[in-house]
Amino acid sequence: MPRPLVLCADDFALNAPVSRGIAALAAQGRLSATSAMVLSPRWPHDVALLQPLRGQLDVGLHLDWTSAFAMASGHGLPLGALMARAALGGLNRSAVRSVIERQLDEFETQWKAPPDHIDGHQHVQQFRGIREVLVEVVRRRYPQRSPWLRVSLAPGGQRDLKARIIAAWGAGALARQADRAHVPHAALLSGIYDFSGDQAAYAQSMAGWLRDAPAGTVLMCHPAEGVEADDTIGPARAKEGAYLASEAFAQALAEARVHLARGSILFAAEPR
Repeated sequence: MPRPLVLCADDFALNAPVSRGIAALAAQGRLSATSAMVLSPRWPHDVALLQPLRGQLDVGLHLDWTSAFAMASGHGLPLGALMARAALGGLNRSAVRSVIERQLDEFETQWKAPPDHIDGHQHVQQFRGIREVLVEVVRRRYPQRSPWLRVSLAPGGQRDLKARIIAAWGAGALARQADRAHVPHAALLSGIYDFSGDQAAYAQSMAGWLRDAPAGTVLMCHPAEGVEADDTIGPARAKEGAYLASEAFAQALAEARVHLARGSILFAAEPR
């Protein structure tokens, strides 16, 4: 039997090439989830690209504390500053709750439904001071059908230095807190790399991720249909988008005996 994996495209609404590239891949059946940056001024416009795909893929919130959009919203911090404040226990729980609630409100206002899942830009959903409040908000706000949460723990064999650093910022703690609150979550995250290399290198990495990821793993990607001038990883986004749209990717899925599944089905919570 094919193994189910969730292929999630991050950063929807970051810019026009990202939104268009993600929508095109989803329409092609090459994604099973996407995560939206709802603080972006593009979100109210670009959400229309996802409307024809409703029910075909999971659409979730890409919780944001570190982008230019978050800075403009008043709560944002550079990643290093946020990490330092989180490590020292300096994030105010009431302020964190307001930020999370506002982004959920922004999501629901445009999508007209709760998010299927919640993850985080630069993995902030698992930082100390954010993860605890996030689990509380999700449990209270969605008592009947909870969004699933993404946990940034790479599968064994994929835990290079970058993956270990990401996990160390709270992957295990978020999973434990979600379990205690009966909030569904994915156990593993694949697709971590440094955004370097050409399309052939990305294809080789993807083959390894598909081959080694256990069933139910979330494989993140960052595709776009082209390069936005001020996007620091724009070239990597374009190569990902081109590869995921190719027949070579379809063949890689077949060779790895993988089918793309929605996390809202794989991680459905039992009634509380």
